[in-house]
Amino acid sequence: MELVSLRNVTFGYGDVPCLQDASLEIHAGEFIAVTGPNGAAKSTLLKLALKLLRPWQGDVTLSMRNVSGGKLVIGYVPQQISAFNAGFPSTVWEFVQSGRFRQGAWLRRLNDVDREATEQALRQVGMWEFRKRKIGELSGGQKQKIILARAFAMEPDLLVLDEPTTGMDAESRQQFYRLLKDQVRLHGRTVMMVTHHLAEVEGDLDRLITLERKEEGGWKCCTTTSCSGHFVPAG
Repeated sequence: MELVSLRNVTFGYGDVPCLQDASLEIHAGEFIAVTGPNGAAKSTLLKLALKLLRPWQGDVTLSMRNVSGGKLVIGYVPQQISAFNAGFPSTVWEFVQSGRFRQGAWLRRLNDVDREATEQALRQVGMWEFRKRKIGELSGGQKQKIILARAFAMEPDLLVLDEPTTGMDAESRQQFYRLLKDQVRLHGRTVMMVTHHLAEVEGDLDRLITLERKEEGGWKCCTTTSCSGHFVPAG
């Protein structure tokens, strides 16, 4: 089942395009990595796929339904979101548990299933023992982990992660990649992730989207089995 498609998409900031004629498809159950040098429009590609940005030209389709026919649930972790204000009032538990609320259901009473999902998500990222801490008391790497835990607690059909291993050491990254693999293989979820640590996860991927500079300069091309387009470096 196709969850996301971009068709001949062009987009930029100001009057300068950073992506031209890009086309790709994301299917249910895939584990996909997006990689490339700084300035290669990786974050922009994710935002376009989620319809957080509107393309100048071309079409973006984001499915409203999952493979079971229910509403598609998306977990999105943008880049550098872990920089919480030191005075952020929420506890770790409260923050991760908030991922259990669905859109339009903030008044719903949380139940045992929600609490179990919250606990499981915290344990998955190794943050269970910090559940009573205030978020402002955590380190940058710990904040990154609870943001990921909140996304896991949502039990998303589509998990979109922009450099999710920021602040993690090599061992933590390996554990995290194994967790993502389980999300795909055991739970049937779809993962699309920007990473700079390709060698550590490449063997587990279904597909790779690589943004790289053309030899003649300037442009960047998306090279993968079902992706095409040109990516212009920033600046």
